[in-house]
Amino acid sequence: MIETARLILRPWRDADREPFWAMTCDPRVMEYLPKLTRADSDAAVDRMMALQDAHGHVFWALERKAERDFIGFCGILPPRFPIFEHEIGWRLAHHAWGQGYAREAAEASLAWAWANLSVPAIMAITNLANTRSWGLMERLGMIRCPNEDFDHPEVPEGDPLRPHILYRIQRPQPAIT
Repeated sequence: MIETARLILRPWRDADREPFWAMTCDPRVMEYLPKLTRADSDAAVDRMMALQDAHGHVFWALERKAERDFIGFCGILPPRFPIFEHEIGWRLAHHAWGQGYAREAAEASLAWAWANLSVPAIMAITNLANTRSWGLMERLGMIRCPNEDFDHPEVPEGDPLRPHILYRIQRPQPAIT
């Protein structure tokens, strides 16, 4: 579990299925993501639980400390097809947008990664049109790698969600004293 001033990043629970499904049904949240059925949504939670068990890190469930309510996810996924590096990602319920939660959770996730993973860099992907997401990537200090943009193989050809852009952040170097 990771705690910030306002947030808790924690392993998924069965109780997260309903609020995750509600978030998945919001067209504002899913604007740049493929639509999911309830079975797809539950399978995503199952995958997160399995990855947590196998690797100790995942896109963790995200809740506000004060309210103890599920507001989305943020964290670090291990490499998997079609991404062969550790990936940072986030998705928040619409009511949690615009309050700095995504940045706070992402900064905590990166700090956790640098402290716990022996990796030279962390990457992130999004659809080109998702300016909010790649804007956060840039605010986190991530750099766009246009020569690594790609068409996501799990999105059908011709779908406007297929083109993806890639950002990366290098491990911070220790200060020289």
